[in-house]
Amino acid sequence: MRPAARLSAFVQDGLRHGHSAEELREALRANGWSEPEIDTALGDWSDQGLRLPVPRAQPSGNATEAVLYALLFFALLAVTWNVVALAFWLIEIWLPEPGARRGYGATRAMRWSMAVLIVLLPLFLLLYRRAEKAARSDPGLRRAPWRRRFGAVTLFLAALVLLGDAIAVVFAALIGDITAQFIAKAGFVALVAALVMMWFRHFLTDVDDAP
Repeated sequence: MRPAARLSAFVQDGLRHGHSAEELREALRANGWSEPEIDTALGDWSDQGLRLPVPRAQPSGNATEAVLYALLFFALLAVTWNVVALAFWLIEIWLPEPGARRGYGATRAMRWSMAVLIVLLPLFLLLYRRAEKAARSDPGLRRAPWRRRFGAVTLFLAALVLLGDAIAVVFAALIGDITAQFIAKAGFVALVAALVMMWFRHFLTDVDDAP
């Protein structure tokens, strides 16, 4: 039996025999277990005055959820990337810089971004709606590991984009390359990243804190 399983079984037996969590903590501490190990073991069980150990709710996941959140993440990346790419092309049209040229390649790239959005934006909205509907019908799904991983990675990448955008603005200011077109592009990137963070921050909300 693994050490973690032994600890959990010990806590379960101890609570069943009427010992308090503090008594079990002192016994484990006296036998060399670390505080994080003890906290984890005690966190698996709760004493609700029943003289019976009550298992705490634990996160769980399955293959269906993994596929759902993997597709949702892919769709989110594709949609945000092509929204920004399309916006960049439009900004270059509306705020042209001297000597800039656009040809068939630019038109082709814009049409590609439009095609991606036409196909993947409805998919993204459908997957997001399905994930939220499932979380509302079963609040326990809010602690699902795949949901939390999706939220954590999404917020982390959005934060990196904001930092990179800020660095690009500072660098452009230092070399004197601030233009109306650059400001518009940097502002749009910051707006998209901020919207993503605001939209998906609730994916890290605990069940008890959920609306």
